[in-house]
Amino acid sequence: MARTLTIDFVSDVSCPWCIIGLRALEEALARTADTVNADISFQPFELNPDMPPEGQNLVEHITHKYGSTPAQSAANRQIIRERAAGLGFTMAMSDQSRIYNTFDAHRLLHWAELEGRQSKLKHALFDAYFTAGQNVADHEVLVAAAEISGLDGTAAREVLASGRYAEEVRDAEDLWRSRGINAVPAVVIDGRYLISGGQPIEVFEQALRQVALQEA
Repeated sequence: MARTLTIDFVSDVSCPWCIIGLRALEEALARTADTVNADISFQPFELNPDMPPEGQNLVEHITHKYGSTPAQSAANRQIIRERAAGLGFTMAMSDQSRIYNTFDAHRLLHWAELEGRQSKLKHALFDAYFTAGQNVADHEVLVAAAEISGLDGTAAREVLASGRYAEEVRDAEDLWRSRGINAVPAVVIDGRYLISGGQPIEVFEQALRQVALQEA
């Protein structure tokens, strides 16, 4: 009999390792379907909470934040593209890509969880940002992603315009920081077991099987 586990996936929609980690985790869950039954709840984390709505050039941002040279940034993007491609995801970042504020995206994700469409919206936002190069701070982009996910566009627009769920998102961010999460992706299983980073499928698979045995 499959063991039911809770999985909190703490992440940001502008984090490339988050979609890599998510794809790997989902494949690991498919491989362990005989052992593990789990739903993923996406928890908010902002890599750049002070980023203005217009965003910042990716290369400039990486240079300023991490001290990377343009050549190092390009090499890192190539590694990320290859890892993503191996998981069936198209990562189309370039020197012209931009980093955007993601707070409103997290508010919409909070609402989507209440509507039972959070996972679909999370994937739609990753597609919009990393594959299509869209501005995920733009409400029109967010509404379009909501509609792709099967959510009502008018309702999504109202959530964004009203500022609803801002307090809930801030509280959730504070909660996960208080639990020691300061980098993403962070995968928390049953509130006790932490897997950090965009790990390979096999790492997630092994961890899921081990936790399922321990929880049995």
